[in-house]
Amino acid sequence: MVRKIITIDEEKCTGCSLCIPNCPEGAIQMIDGQARLVSDLMCDGLGACLGHCPVGAITVEEREAEAYDERKVMVNIVKAGENTIKAHLHHLKSHVQTEYYNEAVNYLKEHNIPVPPEDTMQTHTGCPGSRSMAFNEKRQDPVVNDTSERPSQLTHWPIQMHLISPNAPHYRNSDLLLAADCVAFSLGDFHKDFLKGKTLAIACPKLDDNQEIYAEKLTALVDQAKINTLTVIIMQVPCCGGLLRLAQAAVAKASRKIPVKAIVISLQGDAVSEEWV
Repeated sequence: MVRKIITIDEEKCTGCSLCIPNCPEGAIQMIDGQARLVSDLMCDGLGACLGHCPVGAITVEEREAEAYDERKVMVNIVKAGENTIKAHLHHLKSHVQTEYYNEAVNYLKEHNIPVPPEDTMQTHTGCPGSRSMAFNEKRQDPVVNDTSERPSQLTHWPIQMHLISPNAPHYRNSDLLLAADCVAFSLGDFHKDFLKGKTLAIACPKLDDNQEIYAEKLTALVDQAKINTLTVIIMQVPCCGGLLRLAQAAVAKASRKIPVKAIVISLQGDAVSEEWV
């Protein structure tokens, strides 16, 4: 039979992880800084992840395959290293593929490759943005003795995208900051460094419903409110990139052309990139 299966070009892959939440079967995982297909078994070959790779590292190949062969899969899994082996075994167990799991373990034993203990195979397979973590080292930095009050730089209300009106006078001819919901909680100096002198709108590209309304409002802000610039500030997690893509599409649809800046904030609260896009 002919099967369609995705292929990831390791030389092109930048490790951005945007493909991860767009693989409905969980067949792709971030391993050692790169996206890897951890199980041919669960890849349906439909390519839901294709449009989310900014560098075109993912393609679909069509090849003859009589039947799924766990031992052949293990040849490539082993080549990718210990972490990929762990991820693959966990993947099989989580989908209750006991027969294939046993085949994989037997393959490792036959080739004198250590079988990872089961408690080390509990890798996070969901959206990287929902993975729990703590920043202990960051919080141990010496506390700066700053007792001065910093006034809020927010000049208007409301700010949530579903609630704002593009016709509100404060947006006219302003520089708009479109911020993902989590940004202000990660940035200690959000008001001073990013909000000052700008109007504000906030949104969550992962959890908010009816985001087509957001696109319509952003287009109206460009054409009707005649905003001067749009700065989109997002977190360094895959789902947050959707807010930037939505903003870019909305601006492209507008009759006026304005500059768009993208700022990416790390989970520890540092600006990792800032560029006009």
